Amino acid sequence: MTIRRRAAAITGTTAALALTLTACGQGQQNDTPAAQEPAPAPAPAPAPTADGVTTADDVFGPACSQVPSDPNDPGSVQGMIDDPVGTAASNNPLLTKLTAAVQAAGLGDTLNKGDANYTVFAPADPAFDAVPADTLNALLTDPAQKQQLTDLLTYHVVPQRMDADGIAQAGKLPTAQGGELTVEGSGDNLKINGASVLCGNVPTANATVFVVDKVLMPGK
Repeated sequence: MTIRRRAAAITGTTAALALTLTACGQGQQNDTPAAQEPAPAPAPAPAPTADGVTTADDVFGPACSQVPSDPNDPGSVQGMIDDPVGTAASNNPLLTKLTAAVQAAGLGDTLNKGDANYTVFAPADPAFDAVPADTLNALLTDPAQKQQLTDLLTYHVVPQRMDADGIAQAGKLPTAQGGELTVEGSGDNLKINGASVLCGNVPTANATVFVVDKVLMPGK
């Protein structure tokens, strides 16, 4: 009897100990925090749009009505969009004299570079009438003055693509020639070195064009 009682007591104690260990094990499992799911990767930011790129709807100025209205005409605002700026300007009826000057300086390929980004201030044909005829003729025909002609034309080119708001905010524009242009006014009333914009925000494949009413002279 004594042995049986001792055995029962031992058995009871062992069972109680097993229950206690089981309970402790369960408590430890409950206290362990569950593994957290990794945070989802943030969505990629949208690619920024190219600064200074305009559309046909952004064009402004009193002379814009003088370009062809037929969108199939390569000289129209819509027709210039897909051409690089040298080609686009050559199709525009406002810019025949500028085109002749670009050809004389041999700058067509430079202006048509597909990977370039320009802002071009393009003097309209009447602007060249204010340049003395003998001076202009010498620039266009005398090989000794080709560098001077190149400097004159590249003074009208900013090696960065900008729209009207961008050039107004900048105020000063470094040119491909090495000089600087001064911008005054804002919106539709911009002046570049005192020249008024006749037709601005004109889009081409590699440039934004502003047709102006004066030939811009370096150093002035």
